[in-house]
Amino acid sequence: MDTTVSSPFVAIACGGTGGHLFPGIAIAEELKKHDCIVTLLISPKDVDQQAVKSAQGMEVVTLPAVGLQNRNYFSFARSFWRSYCAARDVFRRRRPDAVLAMGGFTSAPPVLASKRFDAKTFLHESNTIPGKANRFLGRFVDEAFVGFPEAASRLRARQATVTGTPVRSQFFPEANRQAADARIRLGLDPNLPTVLVVGGSQGASGLNGLVLSALASLKGRDWQWLHLTGQNDFEKVQAAYAAQNIKAVVKPFLGEMDLALAAATAGISRSGASSLAEMAATRLPSILVPLPTSADDHQRFNAAAFEKTGAARLLEQNSTTPEKTAGLLTDLMENGSARSSIQNALDQWYQPRAAQRIAERILESIARSRTKAAACSCGHAHGRTRPAAG
Repeated sequence: MDTTVSSPFVAIACGGTGGHLFPGIAIAEELKKHDCIVTLLISPKDVDQQAVKSAQGMEVVTLPAVGLQNRNYFSFARSFWRSYCAARDVFRRRRPDAVLAMGGFTSAPPVLASKRFDAKTFLHESNTIPGKANRFLGRFVDEAFVGFPEAASRLRARQATVTGTPVRSQFFPEANRQAADARIRLGLDPNLPTVLVVGGSQGASGLNGLVLSALASLKGRDWQWLHLTGQNDFEKVQAAYAAQNIKAVVKPFLGEMDLALAAATAGISRSGASSLAEMAATRLPSILVPLPTSADDHQRFNAAAFEKTGAARLLEQNSTTPEKTAGLLTDLMENGSARSSIQNALDQWYQPRAAQRIAERILESIARSRTKAAACSCGHAHGRTRPAAG
């Protein structure tokens, strides 16, 4: 009898945005420590293709998935079916032990395809308000993992476990990145207080405009800026800082977000759950500006949860003024006690074992499944069969 135990094969569907991809990579890295074979299933979007370059030692498969938007029902349905077939082909080549969906439009096809191969299935929901894909998948998976406790009751999953949202190891405090060193590596002055502006992996024109409108009120401050604009606004934002003669490093995209957070004194950011988890890990005091058009207004609920515990300041994009934005930022940049208070409050949101806990739950489920399969196989080998029904 062949007693060789093969390494578990886990597929992680994590494409669409950095908020889905980066926590998926964190879990993949943890699974790799346990000698798992890991495949990342991503979308064709540029943000996925760029960000996945940081993933080492794992297969990456691009699914032909597109999101449902502007009533593109036909193209969405066609891409869903093609993604299902592509995932099925991956699983035919190597049968998956487990499939984990991280939310977004790449999630559902692999989970449904894996059902044909008796894989254990899981999802992770990082936001307070679950997205459409995870609300749909909740009834099909063996277990759901959630970043916020409020999300558990909003998923129709047979089991939901609060784990927090995983962050990659370079964001852990043990990485001990010094602000001065991070600033030098990013082309900044090592000695100047630094404002980080980041709109998420896809950029944020509304947030960019909000910040630019406040620059005139902030001129003359002895600060510098690191502004991640997204591709569309790069030239406009760069020109605005130059026009005000304000020291700034402006980039359309930055893969080394750990450096950006380490370099910053304070931040202005959207409130996607993955970004919040990284801010909690690095203890960055921030002003959160929820994306007004986020699905089910989930970013506002995320930001409100942080604000309620004193872990951030909340600023509504559509009801603020340049003066209010400038005032909040000045207080955060120049009031050391305000920053310390927020940093202390961020401690409760830091979940350093999130990826480890999720990996452990997946591996435990795989082990139970393999033990059951081995027992059944052994029973058949010795001539034991289940009695016929009825």
